[in-house]
Amino acid sequence: MAERTSTGLLPVMLEPTPAVAMTLPAEVREKLAELELELSEGDITQKGYEKKRSKLLAPYIPQIQGVDPSLQIDNRIQTSSQAVLPVSKHNKSRANNARDERFRSDLHTEAVQAALAKYKERKMPMPSKRRSVLVQSSVEACTPPDTSSASEDEGSLRRQGRLPTSTPYQGHSHPAVEHWFNRVIQGSSTSSSASSTSSHPGGRSVTNTSTHIGLNANATATALADLMAHTQLDNHSAPPDVTGLSERSSIHVERPHLGSVRGVSRSYNHHTSVMETADGVPVNSRVSNKIQQLLNTLKRPKRPPLREFFVDDFEELLDVQQPDPNQPRPEGQQMSPLEGEALGIVTNWPPSLPAALQRWGTTHPKSPCLTSLDNAGKPVYTLTYGKLWTRSQKLAYTLLHKLSSRNEPLLMPGDRVALVFPNNDPVMFMVAFYGCLLAELVPVPIEVPLTRKDAGSQQIGFLLGSCGVTLALTTDACQKGLPKAQTGEVATFKGWPRLLWFVTDGKHVVKPPKDWHPQIREASNDIAYIEYKTSKEGSTMGVTVSHSAMLAHCQALTQACGYTEAETITNVLDFKREAGLWHGVLTSVMNRMHVISIPYSLMKVNPLSWIQKVHMYKARVAVVKSRDMHWSLLAQRDQRDISLSSLRMLIVADGANPWSISSCDAFLNVFQSRGLRPEVICPCASSSEAMTVAIRRPPEMGVPPPGKAVLSMSGLSHGVIRVDTEEKLSVLTVQDVGQVMSGALICVVRVEGTPYLCQTDEVGEICVSSASSGLAYYGLPGMTKNIFETIPVKSSRVPVSDRPFTRTSLLGFVGPDNLVFIVGKMEGLMVVSGRRHNADDVVATALAVEPMKFVYRGRIAVFSVSVLRDERVVVVAEQRPDSSEEDSFQWMSRVLQAIDSIHQVGVYCLALVPANTLPKTPLGGIHISETKQRFLEGALHPCNVLMCPHTCVTNLPKPRQKQPEVGPASMIVGNLVAGKRIAQACGRDLGQLEDNDQARKFLYIQDVLQWRAQATPDHPLFLVLNAKGTVASTATCLQLHKRAERVAASLMGRLNTGDHVALVYPPGIDLIATFYGCLYAGCVPVTVRPPHPQNLATTLPTVKMIVEVSKSVCILTTQAIMKLLKSKEATAAVDIKSWPAVLDTDDLPRKKNSHFYKPPTPEMLAYLDFSVSTTGILAGVKMSHAATGALCRSIKLQCELYPSRQIAICLDPYCGLGLALWCLCSVYSGHQSILVPPLELESNVSVWLTAVSQYKARVTFCSYSVMEMCTKGLGSQTEALRLRNVNLSCVRTCMVVAEERPRIALTQSFSKIFKDLGLSPRAVSTTFGCRVNVAICLQGTSGPDPTTVYVDMRALRHDRVRLVERGSPHSLPLMESGKILPGVKVIIANTETKGPLGDSHLGEVWVSSPHNATGYYTVYGEEALHADHFNTKLSFGDTQTVWARTGYLGFLRRTELTDASGERHDALYVVGSLDETLELRGMRYHPIDIETSVIRSHKSIAECAVFTWTNLLVVVVELEGSEQEALDLVALVTNVVLEEHYLIVGVVVVVDPGVIPINSRGEKQRMHLRDGFLADQLDPIYVAYNM
Repeated sequence: MAERTSTGLLPVMLEPTPAVAMTLPAEVREKLAELELELSEGDITQKGYEKKRSKLLAPYIPQIQGVDPSLQIDNRIQTSSQAVLPVSKHNKSRANNARDERFRSDLHTEAVQAALAKYKERKMPMPSKRRSVLVQSSVEACTPPDTSSASEDEGSLRRQGRLPTSTPYQGHSHPAVEHWFNRVIQGSSTSSSASSTSSHPGGRSVTNTSTHIGLNANATATALADLMAHTQLDNHSAPPDVTGLSERSSIHVERPHLGSVRGVSRSYNHHTSVMETADGVPVNSRVSNKIQQLLNTLKRPKRPPLREFFVDDFEELLDVQQPDPNQPRPEGQQMSPLEGEALGIVTNWPPSLPAALQRWGTTHPKSPCLTSLDNAGKPVYTLTYGKLWTRSQKLAYTLLHKLSSRNEPLLMPGDRVALVFPNNDPVMFMVAFYGCLLAELVPVPIEVPLTRKDAGSQQIGFLLGSCGVTLALTTDACQKGLPKAQTGEVATFKGWPRLLWFVTDGKHVVKPPKDWHPQIREASNDIAYIEYKTSKEGSTMGVTVSHSAMLAHCQALTQACGYTEAETITNVLDFKREAGLWHGVLTSVMNRMHVISIPYSLMKVNPLSWIQKVHMYKARVAVVKSRDMHWSLLAQRDQRDISLSSLRMLIVADGANPWSISSCDAFLNVFQSRGLRPEVICPCASSSEAMTVAIRRPPEMGVPPPGKAVLSMSGLSHGVIRVDTEEKLSVLTVQDVGQVMSGALICVVRVEGTPYLCQTDEVGEICVSSASSGLAYYGLPGMTKNIFETIPVKSSRVPVSDRPFTRTSLLGFVGPDNLVFIVGKMEGLMVVSGRRHNADDVVATALAVEPMKFVYRGRIAVFSVSVLRDERVVVVAEQRPDSSEEDSFQWMSRVLQAIDSIHQVGVYCLALVPANTLPKTPLGGIHISETKQRFLEGALHPCNVLMCPHTCVTNLPKPRQKQPEVGPASMIVGNLVAGKRIAQACGRDLGQLEDNDQARKFLYIQDVLQWRAQATPDHPLFLVLNAKGTVASTATCLQLHKRAERVAASLMGRLNTGDHVALVYPPGIDLIATFYGCLYAGCVPVTVRPPHPQNLATTLPTVKMIVEVSKSVCILTTQAIMKLLKSKEATAAVDIKSWPAVLDTDDLPRKKNSHFYKPPTPEMLAYLDFSVSTTGILAGVKMSHAATGALCRSIKLQCELYPSRQIAICLDPYCGLGLALWCLCSVYSGHQSILVPPLELESNVSVWLTAVSQYKARVTFCSYSVMEMCTKGLGSQTEALRLRNVNLSCVRTCMVVAEERPRIALTQSFSKIFKDLGLSPRAVSTTFGCRVNVAICLQGTSGPDPTTVYVDMRALRHDRVRLVERGSPHSLPLMESGKILPGVKVIIANTETKGPLGDSHLGEVWVSSPHNATGYYTVYGEEALHADHFNTKLSFGDTQTVWARTGYLGFLRRTELTDASGERHDALYVVGSLDETLELRGMRYHPIDIETSVIRSHKSIAECAVFTWTNLLVVVVELEGSEQEALDLVALVTNVVLEEHYLIVGVVVVVDPGVIPINSRGEKQRMHLRDGFLADQLDPIYVAYNM
């Protein structure tokens, strides 16, 4: 091992002595090969294969005690451990065909199987799909995980419910089911949710090469779900919830009208199969179980431990991968350039190719040149050299003299011409190619465009355009088949220039006159032809080849292959480019050879056709690719009577591919008995730029024997060559591609940076300097310089040679005996965290995992995408049409393990697509760049996808650790020193505002109504509109008072003062009248949204809950709703017997009360306001009479409301500002309210805006959901509205009532759309209120316009505000939430220390105002818990003022604008609710920011919501499009969240539109969504668990 060979490289293994090879009889070897084939095609199972194989091998293998022979890894590994055998020269003769076991083609497969066996099936949660509806199995049929589910009889199928009969697993006896079950639930390390099902009897699971998952994942989950139903669970055993649900109240309520209330209060929850976690979230076992599995899988991630935390003050920096100090480094000397043998000059070689054609065409006109075959394999036509000569002359003459435009010849010598010929017509192509050469035109052969959208067709168009091609030559049949425009001409393809199409069939060309002869010149440096080439990114370049290079290449190939005159050669390759063109069209003519051209279409029908033709024509040479050898193996069983003994050379054009070696070996294995000699297999390496780089010479040349190298994969990933000795699994076996071409000089240079020469044991890019390589990329001087004019330098920076080199894009090294070895291509190079991996190697590994049983025709694409500043590996495979979900998931998890084990690289995304759906190259390969493009655009439509970001992404910023807080005093001093003011602001002072507000003298709102009924009885207060826009009902001051009186009269006898009364009414006058009726009677009204008749099951429990929580003693409602509450349908949803008294107020007697109730003090409770917060918590707040009056006065002043005004309101009247605007403000200020119930918009979207225009409302209020309906529903109808005279120029201010961060995108698109109807861009603004104070900010009618600032989203995560320019990266626009109302004071406080913060610092918004609510009203008596929400004080500074905490994060910023009082204006920016924020990796994220990114990532994502569950980020997206797009979203969502937020998504859930629950204000109810997801109630289209 120690002795180095002459080149100074580690010795590479050569074919060893016969003694090492196993002595198996030939017939056994043949049977084994057939078996391998059956397995690879999926004709037998792995088990059947192993059984038959062990039978065949049994007589030859010494039995090892007690181990099934099929599982022995026979002595092939033992032999290989003597890494390199010193081989004496005389043993190297190539006739000996004994093959070293170490190099068997299936070695890789075995390595993969062994690697897989090392992993005891790590169970991963299987993605769930909608179409696989699970069959529930009973508990008895479930095998607990600690028993074996493998059956004894190896051949039989596994039976799922088998009773445990095997030896105990891990040495303890079977635990009781309960014991096992509790372990699963607690998520202990043993639980991995039924993961150990694959322990085989006798502990064989490690050696069994195809460990199967015993219970399928779905059945396991189902069985678990059932067990859950039968097992008593304690709440505390569930995984802890870390999402920071607020402690305010744990009552969960659902969004009423979209309906998703689950079991509401404990009393009527009959879902026993739903367990509840500690915080009362119902959890269905199936989903949470999968999450538990996911967590268990993530507990053992293979990622480097993160170094120390980064401190708060530094920006989060992406981790830069530090190189491993122990990684192998090259140790050899610097390589010296390697020269091929001299090009022998043969006297009768022609001076140019056209000269050769002329010679053979005139001296041997009958000699066959080319035979073309049809799809049945019959010869169609044989072109002789005479015919080729005369037909190309005719074409040359016609092109030069018979095509003209405006009396000018169309073509001049040197012009480029496109050759568009189908792959089954080599004859016409050859005539056209030589016709162009004779006419001194430059042929540009391209593929036939079949459709207007061919993969890569647009790029070909760019190439034609840049080459200035105006004419395309084609055949008659082909021209007829091209897509046509309406005019009947050939359609112009996307991105193509306008082309004239000329058909070259006989009738279109003319015979040249006697005196015309083509000019036959000597080969010059003018361009002869242009070959197209596609780059890694998918762009197409044209490689120009000069006449002299074309000729030199033909001469070099002739010498290297020993071509002789009139030889017969079969060509399976594409004759338009690369080896197919070089051997089958150019070199063949130089040597007057006869080419049998085998079209791809025939190979598809009959893969053996090329072998039959070799046999039939006694061909001496065949030019093929590995694929053709592989395909013929699959079909060879039917053929017994063919012989390959005539072959002296089988040229493998893609011999540089890592898997070509296995095709060569398997092919030899089978066809050696049919006369194929091992030494005729000649792999070669080539590239479009450098043409043929190296080729193994035929045996008669007396060259050294072929070599094979077994290289360590991990060494290769560091770019060094290490012959593998210890690690048997991760090796790459490569074969040499022969010697350098004659007359060429090659060297190996570093891949990146300056092209330094590599050391002898280093992998680099091979560069060639020779007369026979391409000249340039046509029209691309910059790229040409990089590729065609490289100057390699020695370590001393001295150039290697004075002549330029061409980069071949082949990665390799020079081995012993000056053999060239290729280990990959630049196109397939993926550099993942500093290590190099080759796409082809990864493909080979994936194929070795149960190869043909699963992947359709071996079609796998591997590429890398850049996510978060590193390359990530993506594997896409076509699956066979008959494979099941189970198969595919199992295959995927095995591929991940195999790649991880063999390449030590994680796969970021593994996607399976249906058979035949990947974009193809013209000859049936996979179009990689197009596949990558589709993946990135979300247009791949996979049917299965598995993302593993947790394993792959190791360069996330370090998690943040909060610093110990600075003390309060130093904070204040710091702020003062820094000149920062404390962030506080207030609205105008109520005391100093003198206005003629008559209502001010009344302490109670009900007194104001009585006063108005007397003073202005006929003044209209309310107009309610219906969907048609007509007035449904009205009320004047007096009418409202009278109706309220009636209600009061009917209540006063029945109820006590202070009783709570639930008002369950649709939006309308009834609701307002009964509200005042309750106040007149001294009762406390509670407004409740009525249940939805079509959705009782989900909306009625919410009604029931509010009635119970508010302790209402009576329900007032209409007759229709009363019937609904007591209907049969209601019984199913709630216990209707427990309703309090229900009164309908439709026909109340006209009773008049002599006296009304007078509250003793304004601090008494006026009404209760119940609302569901966005976190799904039902919170009722108490509003006193004093607060009610103050609220009305504040709004009146801000919006300048007077009796003469009309305002339009399109809000729900049940809570918050909506309730105040409907029921209180009109009565207080006397203005007329035009009320439009939002429900009416569902049948007529334009009703609100039409009303605004019709009543010329200056002020209007709406919700985000209303705004969104108008934007979506009326976006295209503004013209129609204008024709109906809708004019919005009257609107001074349109306010969106909300309790969230302003939705800038929505308000802006609303303004933009309705600008055409006269809406002023300044009119739209937002308001801000919350539970503690329903109206903190309103834009109002005066004061400066709302301002917008841009903040850095990354700083926000650290609770900091950093203002940035618009459009800068990570910028987030924030709009001011309206102006602070009169009498309201706002301060920003630190959430932890409760100290005041400075200007532009992020903290919690605290508010002090006379109209703050006085407290929460809850049934569980938890008021004490939340007391500080309503009365809290700063820890320092102004410690006297009592503040209410809003629970929202925001900041104040002093602007340059001035407000009405002339002071500088302070703007309040609300960032989001504290309860909603997600604490991840030590940082604070606002769901809306992640959701915005996700919605942008794909056009079909209609809506998105995110939440966390046990530290996993769950992203739910609504898919607006076909279900086949569902899986496209998984990768895009994961990518965008990683890129923009540095977070790894744990679960992606794709659902139908409308599933994400939204409350009446248009806010997402993320917690309900979470409950629904965990209780498995979303009916998702797809759930992906990211590994």
